[in-house]
Amino acid sequence: QVQLVESGGGLVQVGGSLRLACAASGRSFSSYSTGWFRQAPGKEREFVAAVMWGGGNTRYADSVKGRFTISRDNAKDTVYLQMNSLKPEDTAVYYCAAAPGFGLWSKEGVYNYWGQGTQVTVSS
Repeated sequence: QVQLVESGGGLVQVGGSLRLACAASGRSFSSYSTGWFRQAPGKEREFVAAVMWGGGNTRYADSVKGRFTISRDNAKDTVYLQMNSLKPEDTAVYYCAAAPGFGLWSKEGVYNYWGQGTQVTVSS
């Protein structure tokens, strides 16, 4: 079992930045690939970004390319999502997820483990 706990959400103005963190505990996290998803009110959860276990390979949704950066520190069992140039449409609950193996998956069903989510609100 892997437990995931997100932190770093909050209220920020348009154009501002936030860094989310996802701390893992349980099994060794280094052999898991991880992703960030988000769910806005009234909408389905959507893929944001993914990073492979080594941290060198990443994938992003088109809506966040160039603004968000996913990274991971295996020594700390933590995955980060640096969010810059935030827009009102980025407002959502952000979830991290993990799956064993090496991949850059955008589909929810691939991921076995999920955090509880952290709220990000971008005010205009």
